[in-house]
Amino acid sequence: MKITRNLDRDRLIAKLRRIRALIRKESYELVRDPSNLAIGIFMPMMLVLLFGYGLSLDVKDVPIAIVLEDSSPEARELASGFQMSRYFKAQLLASMPAAQQLMLENKVAGIVRISADFSRHLSIGDAVVQVLVHGTDANNARIIQAYAQGAVAQWSARRVAQGAQVAGGPVVVQNRLWFNEANDSHYFLVPGLIVLVMTLIGAFLTAMVMAREWERGTLEALFVTPARTDEILLGKTVPYFVLGMIGLLLCIVAAKLLFEVPLRGSIWLLVSVSTIYLLVTLGIGLLVSSVTRSQFVASQLALVVSFLPAMMLSGFLFDLRSAPAVVRLISYLMPARYYVSLLQTVFLAGNIWSVIIPNGIVLTLIATTLLILSRFAMHKRLA
Repeated sequence: MKITRNLDRDRLIAKLRRIRALIRKESYELVRDPSNLAIGIFMPMMLVLLFGYGLSLDVKDVPIAIVLEDSSPEARELASGFQMSRYFKAQLLASMPAAQQLMLENKVAGIVRISADFSRHLSIGDAVVQVLVHGTDANNARIIQAYAQGAVAQWSARRVAQGAQVAGGPVVVQNRLWFNEANDSHYFLVPGLIVLVMTLIGAFLTAMVMAREWERGTLEALFVTPARTDEILLGKTVPYFVLGMIGLLLCIVAAKLLFEVPLRGSIWLLVSVSTIYLLVTLGIGLLVSSVTRSQFVASQLALVVSFLPAMMLSGFLFDLRSAPAVVRLISYLMPARYYVSLLQTVFLAGNIWSVIIPNGIVLTLIATTLLILSRFAMHKRLA
């Protein structure tokens, strides 16, 4: 029994030594190759900066023309409400043809027309304000319409408050935005950027590097060594796992310091779910490279099966509930959907276990399946 235990211990020590040597070798190759560092560190930071500062779903400083045909105090007060709003960049005009020309030239996104009989109709209770919006971008047009209606509603509420002081005052509606009090789209976008960074490092970079090893024949050289398949896979993936965690750390720092996105959940929970998703992307990269063995094919396939779904079918850019039923069904097959839900929940809502546990279980099952398939695909190649 003692001899058996000694043999098992020696085998374990030898296995750990082989894994450590493979990890050291892969780490040296990772650091020495500038393209790996460019894809693993500099490109994720560029994505964070470009998407964070260049992409915004907020509509601010919308150029509009206010056609003020009525010179009454009420009409001027309504026009000043648009001019003082942070959502509009308004210019006053005296005629409708001039405003229409600006709309045709795409110099303004909307026209607010206060007609010449506005004050007269206001006195009898049937005043109308005409709002014309450039409709080439339907979503943007709806937002501008809502902002214009809000500006008119605020003006109307001020008038009611001024005229109802003796009667006891009007009913006041108090609005509150849950989880995004600042009403800033960066709260929604920046957590979703992490999924792109993790996908880029885990799936795309791993697939490229492994496929390059196949093309150069260096993997075949490892096959004749005592190292086993699982040891080779572990030695190949650990450095990229560490690189992915570095990318996660950079994204969290950028979210907190550059974009001031709150982190209401546990940082350890965020790291835990990110670890699971990183294993998913590593499994995708290993599986793709094992099947293709070509850098070009591996890069294209990794882009199609991981990066593009992470951007378009994860809920990162838009709410999937508004997508067609077929697209929603397909999105349930994408691991990035569950990770985006976890990220937005942990960042903006906190440790909501009714959301975290189901999504975490699905990601764990996907990661386990992909890693097993990667191990099987590599074994099939060895045979």
